[in-house]
Amino acid sequence: MDDGAKELADSLAMVRMAASHGTTTIVASPHASPEYAYDEQTVEARIAEIGAAVPDGPKIIRGCDFHLSFENIQQALVTPRKYTIGGRCYLLVEFPDLAIFPNTGDIFERLMDNGMIPVITHPERNQLLQQKIDDIAKWVERGTVVQVTAGSFLGRWGNHARQFSETLMKRRLVHCIASDAHDIKHRPPILTEAREHIEKQWGKEMGELLTETNPGAIVDGREIERTQTNGRKWYRFW
Repeated sequence: MDDGAKELADSLAMVRMAASHGTTTIVASPHASPEYAYDEQTVEARIAEIGAAVPDGPKIIRGCDFHLSFENIQQALVTPRKYTIGGRCYLLVEFPDLAIFPNTGDIFERLMDNGMIPVITHPERNQLLQQKIDDIAKWVERGTVVQVTAGSFLGRWGNHARQFSETLMKRRLVHCIASDAHDIKHRPPILTEAREHIEKQWGKEMGELLTETNPGAIVDGREIERTQTNGRKWYRFW
């Protein structure tokens, strides 16, 4: 769908590749944006088609890369479960590249008041968000979740994205990583290299947290584990 796999064969190859690298659950996240319309029934049908073709493959759950626009926000407030992961409480949120709403914190509050927990996707790849780490920290303190693309830690999105990923980690502002896979060659569904990097830099507990514990909680609609921004202890947050 949209800018991901173009044919069923591509999707099947991606699912099999993910499985071969240890992935057990995949969140399918086509866009809801000005460029791509989002139809949850079509997404569910495509997921069922893939599941039937690879019955022993990873579990696939419906999600959405939710573009933070006025129209989308209004629609989500009316139908909160349309865009969330598995129809539960976590919402993958993609910021526009050209502007950050000055009232973003208030927007997140409204979403959370309606049962949706924003998960900011790939902030390290957004040049405007790279300049707003203190704002990201404030949003996190108010309950927002941050997801970084695995390849960013390995320099695959450029040096600025890599450096900002490291900065987010040092500030304890990363809660999960994702492949953001689009194909099997340029953007494959693999997390193993990034996990190894994280474990080397921050320990095995952090690698497990970002690739298993918190992602598992997100797809199940449960609370995640967070660290204080000073990194002194673990605590649970809802």
